[in-house]
Amino acid sequence: MTTNTTTGHLIGYARVSTDDQEAQLQRDALTAAGCSRIFEDKASGKNTDRPELTAVLDYLREGDTLVAWKLDRLGRSLIDLVGIVDGLRERGVGFKVLTGALSAVDTTSADGRLFFQIIAAMAEFERSLIKDRTKAGLEAAKALGRTGGRPTVITDDLLVMAKARKTKGESVNDIAKALGVSRATLYRHMSDQEQL
Repeated sequence: MTTNTTTGHLIGYARVSTDDQEAQLQRDALTAAGCSRIFEDKASGKNTDRPELTAVLDYLREGDTLVAWKLDRLGRSLIDLVGIVDGLRERGVGFKVLTGALSAVDTTSADGRLFFQIIAAMAEFERSLIKDRTKAGLEAAKALGRTGGRPTVITDDLLVMAKARKTKGESVNDIAKALGVSRATLYRHMSDQEQL
């Protein structure tokens, strides 16, 4: 049996994906676990704008433990989750999950730390696979003569119009605005032929 080394407060974090969902089940579980304060977001897990997550991460102090009802309530992905928990660990803050398949995650215990290190290794492996697939995809596209990036918004017709307007004495700002492109884009495309 492992002993809990928590010396600070248990602070809860709850998240529901939409306004239609209710977080009462999560709040009840976090309260029953002994959380002295609960932060709650109503946002999709894929949403990077989670103000209450930002607030709870700022609120936590060394010795505190962040508690989540399930692991998927905290991170948008395994990589995101590992980043958050690593940041907590560096600050001396623990992390605990109450329910679900990964409820063994409790970084305030030796077993929980080991379990989370395994999860972190899986995230690192996932990161490596993504990087390798991206590199292979870019190399394959390059071999076929394609390059990455957004398609150009400047056509040959737009370049002809831009030159004609410049010849009439219009400013680059006015030309770019009239054509619906940025000034930088216009300069970049004109530099291959002639400077504006």
